[in-house]
Amino acid sequence: MGTDDYLAEFEHLVLLALVRMGRAGYGMTVRRELQKTSGREIAIGSVYATLDRLERKGYVSSSRSDPDPVRGGRSRRHFQVEQRGLTALAQTRSLLDRMWDGVSIDPDSAR
Repeated sequence: MGTDDYLAEFEHLVLLALVRMGRAGYGMTVRRELQKTSGREIAIGSVYATLDRLERKGYVSSSRSDPDPVRGGRSRRHFQVEQRGLTALAQTRSLLDRMWDGVSIDPDSAR
């Protein structure tokens, strides 16, 4: 695993959101999934910037949909996780599992 293959936290979350959705998602649906599962407020710009970065790395691919069938309807850019992205997720999970192995945290002791 090269240094470019490590997932940053938000990249990790975005890829997981796409996998959880079980279908190609677009920016707003990824944002909604992240907000729902994380309980965090997510800026749409950070989602799109991350999706663009993941696509440059070959972890996701995108395609444009047909425009919505309403006047002035826009096409959407849908993202699909590629095998390389699934591999990066598995490697990141393995790394985190190894790092957590043997670690015990008592939340009450932090006070």
